[in-house]
Amino acid sequence: MTTQFGDLLRHWREARKLSQLELGLSANVSARHISFLETGRARPSRQMVLNLGDVLDVALGSRNAMLHAAGFAPSYRARAMDEAEMGPIATALEWMLTRHMPYPAMILDRRWSIVRANPMAQMMLDQLGLSENANLIEALIGQERLPSIIENWQEVARHLLHRLRAESAHLGGEPYLDEMAARLSAHLGDEFRESPPGGQAVIPTRYRLGETTLSFFSTISQFSSVEDIALADWKIEQLFPADEKTRQVMEGFAAGG
Repeated sequence: MTTQFGDLLRHWREARKLSQLELGLSANVSARHISFLETGRARPSRQMVLNLGDVLDVALGSRNAMLHAAGFAPSYRARAMDEAEMGPIATALEWMLTRHMPYPAMILDRRWSIVRANPMAQMMLDQLGLSENANLIEALIGQERLPSIIENWQEVARHLLHRLRAESAHLGGEPYLDEMAARLSAHLGDEFRESPPGGQAVIPTRYRLGETTLSFFSTISQFSSVEDIALADWKIEQLFPADEKTRQVMEGFAAGG
């Protein structure tokens, strides 16, 4: 049992590119104790597992796996949004989506599936032939139509590929994200070209919808101090106009024009 925990501990330590000494210093234990935990010569306390998970910034679901491997009950769970204690969270999410109108905003889970979208985002999804529960990564990779709608597909795909790899690395290796990154890289093939970085403040995504091109950049928000598995994985992505024409079009849609 401790050996299994040791394997997980070693995996996360190596994923964070830390030596046993560096991890020990951050966790306020000796490098020797870290070595003993990894080899199974020492058994961690529940608090030690939680401490190491915190220091290593382990995803909450994976912290449960570490606790289980060490012989302890899990500490974290995913709550339903209709539970009483989630009321303020649901209100905050609705506030962010609603107040962002007339611009698109949506909530994505760790696999980039759309959890919820505001009316403007829903309208854009309809134009793209996507439902509210669609997976954005699979849509971009699997539908030939979507890349043709995004005018600067090469730029967007390059940043998307880096983002997928970065998110997987942060999660200690997420098989689904790794698979999507590999599929995206294969989909781009020889057409994928790296462009010199730093040419623009942000890389907007330019959507061609009929005779109109809409240009957006986005911000991503996440909850802090989260101990709910689902909430820890959710991202609120808010799109903003990258030019005056897009702003006017969005405000015209909102006004019914």
